[in-house]
Amino acid sequence: MRTVIVDGYVDEPACFGVPPYISPYIRYIAGAMRERGITEDDIHYFTIDGLRTATPEDVLALKKADLVVILSGITVPGKYLRSSPITPGEIENICSLSSGLKVIGGPIRLGFSKEGGTGAKELGIEAEDVVIAKKDIEAFVYDLFENVSLLDPEDIEHRLRTVEEIGMWSRLGAFIIERHPDYPYVMCELETYRGCGRKIHCSFCTERFYGPSDYRPVSDVVDEVSSLYAAGARYFRIGRQPDLFSFHARDIGADILQPDPSVLELLYSGIRKVAPELKVLHMDNANPATIAAYPEQSLEIMKTIIRHHTSGDIAALGMETADPNVVRANDLKAMPEDVLDVIKMINEVGASRGSSGLPELLPGLNFVHGLPGETKNTFGMNYAFLKSVLDSGLLVRRINIRQVMAFPDTRVYGNDELVGKHKKVFLKYKEKIRKEIDLPMLRKVVPKGTVLRDVMCEVHDESSKNELTFGRQFGSYPLLVGIPLTLPLGKFTDVVIVGHGQRSVKAIPYPLEINSAPLSVIREIPGISDLEASNIYSGVPYANENEILGKVQDVEKLLKYVVV
Repeated sequence: MRTVIVDGYVDEPACFGVPPYISPYIRYIAGAMRERGITEDDIHYFTIDGLRTATPEDVLALKKADLVVILSGITVPGKYLRSSPITPGEIENICSLSSGLKVIGGPIRLGFSKEGGTGAKELGIEAEDVVIAKKDIEAFVYDLFENVSLLDPEDIEHRLRTVEEIGMWSRLGAFIIERHPDYPYVMCELETYRGCGRKIHCSFCTERFYGPSDYRPVSDVVDEVSSLYAAGARYFRIGRQPDLFSFHARDIGADILQPDPSVLELLYSGIRKVAPELKVLHMDNANPATIAAYPEQSLEIMKTIIRHHTSGDIAALGMETADPNVVRANDLKAMPEDVLDVIKMINEVGASRGSSGLPELLPGLNFVHGLPGETKNTFGMNYAFLKSVLDSGLLVRRINIRQVMAFPDTRVYGNDELVGKHKKVFLKYKEKIRKEIDLPMLRKVVPKGTVLRDVMCEVHDESSKNELTFGRQFGSYPLLVGIPLTLPLGKFTDVVIVGHGQRSVKAIPYPLEINSAPLSVIREIPGISDLEASNIYSGVPYANENEILGKVQDVEKLLKYVVV
């Protein structure tokens, strides 16, 4: 039995799988095949980026496959540095190339076309050997097999997988990360639970389609990390859940479940025990309503996170709006004053700078526009809220502003006129926030002279007339770093911040090798004038640091950033 898994990438409110991230779904699918007796040698894995530059051997594997599984689905809009999710045309091309059975699934089942269709016809595919997994693709793939043979897909019931199943599949499928083009530099997204425990759901969110909160046993998550670590994984994010603070939360009869700090301690300490030399351990989503309702328990959880994680972590808060009327009209999670209290709490325990060069733990804020109840005043309220945060000295690492994506069976679906009603206002407001909030905030989070450790060089800017390499640290919502040199891709370097953009920073290698640095880069050294830079450049090569004496007024400042 020859199988191919195509990773078309996923991006959901509670799951990310665009390189360097790999989603848990890929590992579940591979594990389901392994449990059905398919050998590792008979499981071929390609990212869509890999197929775009496929070798003849890759194409042959695709053509000869008995089963091709395509994972896809973007339910939140995103911008990606060096990868782009699979397109409907590419799905169609893959399906036409392979003669075997094709199964398409993932968040794409919630809708791909403007009409929100979830069938092959909506993707432009007219073929009997193509099927859309209407629920969990990993469960559908598992049920397709019986004694290493394929059943008729029409006989398979579309269903959700169980936590017991993914407990097994996540471990059996850990090997697949070794096939990823970026391996071993792959960020493994970890699932603790999915679904929403709220009785009334936000008007636009797709998480409720997974049902009520379905918690995984802590031991299963730890065992999964152990398997991934044994396979070479060193970068992890606990990201696949709507609210990490609510993992195994207690129902005490209130509208919001009560967090259990002991569970998070077991989770984090367990991960650290089985992955002692991990490089990154970050989190993603946090519900501000949970933290505001249970500050004592939440504070204990934050301290647990900081004790076990790696610095540069972000708790992404689904604020959505600072307009109370929009909060009420869409059954959102928290009022603006609650979110402000949460921002203060996270800053109190997490704003100190860690070994990565970034603060230990900072809040991120998500805003959604195009919701019922929104008026032009909403934009002013959002701006005023962010301005108050900035002026108060509080730090926020990331502000995400987007238009709502309306999917079938959500309350906002069909309100296209509402989504585009304030489009011109939205664009001006977004640019105003980028200039007047993001830029000064970034200068506070990473001032000039800040040293960032382990920046991965990822792409060269071919459009620039000057040398320019873009890189990022591994982590949640990593900061984009522009380096005015052509550096080897796929390599890590330490850098020092020398300038700021609205959502990115300019940096130079740290320490800077002065004898090989061009004048344009020497001019970027913090605290060095253009005249001093010219004096330094005119004296290269230097045999030792003493020879630089007299080239600048403050040699100690220079030697903080350079090496001979």
